[in-house]
Parts: sequence; C-alpha cells; structure tokens
Amino acid sequence: MAEKEFILIRGARQHNLKNLTLKLPRNQLVVITGLSGSGKSSLAFDTIYAEGQRRYVESLSAYARQFLELMEKPDVDLIEGLSPAIAIEQRTPSHNPRSTVGTVTEIYDYLRLMFARVGKPHCPNCGREIKPQSAQQIIDEVQKLPTGTKIQILAPLIQGRTGTYEQLFGRLRQSGFVRVRINGDVMPLEEDIKLDRYKKHKIDLVVDRLVMGPDIRERLADSVETALRESRGLVLISSEGNGAGHLYSEHHACTHCGTSLPEIEPRMFSFNSPYGACTECDGLGTKLEVDPDLVVTDKAKSIAEGAIQAWSNPVTTRTNRWKRSWSQYYEEILLDVCRRNRISTKTPWKDLPREQ
Repeated sequence: MAEKEFILIRGARQHNLKNLTLKLPRNQLVVITGLSGSGKSSLAFDTIYAEGQRRYVESLSAYARQFLELMEKPDVDLIEGLSPAIAIEQRTPSHNPRSTVGTVTEIYDYLRLMFARVGKPHCPNCGREIKPQSAQQIIDEVQKLPTGTKIQILAPLIQGRTGTYEQLFGRLRQSGFVRVRINGDVMPLEEDIKLDRYKKHKIDLVVDRLVMGPDIRERLADSVETALRESRGLVLISSEGNGAGHLYSEHHACTHCGTSLPEIEPRMFSFNSPYGACTECDGLGTKLEVDPDLVVTDKAKSIAEGAIQAWSNPVTTRTNRWKRSWSQYYEEILLDVCRRNRISTKTPWKDLPREQ
C-alpha cells in the first residue's frame, strides 16, 4: 500500500478550532504560525498529536496500555495518513549541553535498548562481525605473546558500579583466591577491604600471574577457564607495558584480528555515561582548549608589564573594583610561581625559555 502524501484533517473542533479542514504534507517540516489564541496548539498538540498517540496506544496489548496514559479522542470528524506521533512539551528549553531532541522526547532510551538487544557488533579494525570465542581460541591467542612476557590473568567482576562488595570479597576468600585489583590497584584479599559505598568501582579478580614460556599451556588453560567461569565469559590478560590489558570474551570477539569487546549494554550508547561518552569531549560534542595567542597578545611585554592578558591590571573605577581585586589575587599567585621557579618578570615574554 502506497504511503499517503498528506495528513488530511477534516472538521477539527477541538477547543477554539472552528470546524477546520486542511491537508499537511508528510515528510516535510511544517510550521504553524498565527496570533495568540488562534488555535496553533489546539491543532498541533490537542488534535494531531493526541490522535496519533491515542491510535498508537490502542494498538498495544491491554497489559502495556495500563502503564501508559491514554489521551482523550479529539473533537474531529476525520484524520487520515497519520503515523504514531512524538511531541516535545511546551516548556522552558533545557540549557543542559547534553540535551538533544532524542533525550527530551525520551526516544533515545528506546534506541539505546534496541541497539543493545538486536545490534550486531563489528570489529573496529577489520569490520568483520564480532562473534563468540571459545576458551581454546582464547588460550591460543594468549600463547602468541613473546616468551618471557609477564602476564596477569584477571576475571572482570564489577564494572563501574557502586557498593562495598563485602560479600563478594568473602566469597572469593572462601574459594581460595588471594588478590583482587580494585580501580587499578592490586590488593590482598586477606586485608579488610573498605570501599566507598557511593563511588563507582572496577573490580577484577587476580586468578594467576605467569611468565610466558613453552611449558605453561596446562596452567594457562586452567587459569583462563577459571577466569571465564568467575566472570561469566570474560578474561582480561594484562601484560607488562599494557596497563589496560586485552579483554577476551566467550561472547564477543573477532576471530580474524583478535579484538574482543565486552557484551553490549544500553549504557554503551549513552553520551551521558562514561562507558558510552567520547573520551575526548566527555559526550558534550565540544572540547575547550587554551589558545596561547589569546592569553599572551603582546609577546614583547614582560610578565611585570602585563603580558598575560587576563591578569593584567585594569583601570581602577568604581564599577570594576571587584575585577581589580581578582586581578591582584592572581597576580600574587603568578609572582610567587615566578619567584619559586626563578622566572624573570622583567624579561619580554618572547625571550623567556620555552620550559619557563
């Protein structure tokens, strides 16, 4: 069935609409303008959106409908060509730089869930689909490390969650394990480990520490299988010079180039989460950097002459006394830094050594 080109509205009488009939083109941006009280909101929100939302909710099961608010049927004779509708409320816009149309309408939450549940991860290096690796494949990959390499075999247990995890540490002690790595620091389990309940933690179980060689395959296999069992399919191999380590997974791993990824979760697709946000801009889309040419506009001046533009003394007036006081505060810090590091305040900026 061909898609209709227009949304046809006939006999709209909602609120102050007077038996209005019109056609709106689909797949185009339509702007409704008019005087205050002319019926713009009555047409857009109380008629078109209300009917689109009502039809969508009625299509769901009775169980799902009980969780959703069903809008009243608008006073209109006929609406044709209407799809399920989304509306952004008429309210003061958010000034949060992370807000988008997707987050304000909450449709982004559904998209994250969809990507995590039906998405198929692909290797960022070769583009092939990431597929599960067997324990044997993981062991073969680890054995490719050069002889003499010192490695730690870790089982990732907690990834960025709050809590004290006293019961977890107690269970690991009873199972005979000796060490855990908490937020990057290796700690013995025999100690009474106290964690901040309200901070997020990353906890890895240290299963074994080995030096790669031709005669360690049996021990390596036992340790890898133990790590996979404790972490439900993950093992982290940390070697010298590779602090982050290499994550292997029984669930998601590229068999061609060995790249492994953790199991995909909704938070990986959120720019509000440290696990999904860009590491460069923290999910904001912009990055603040200092422009040296704006800090020092005249390199012929010395520090004492006000080379640093932001901390040079302004003209003293009644309206900028507060500005002068802040300038003096930073000036004192700057002069103290120069004195401690033996930096001349009378030498032109362009003649100062780069280290200074």
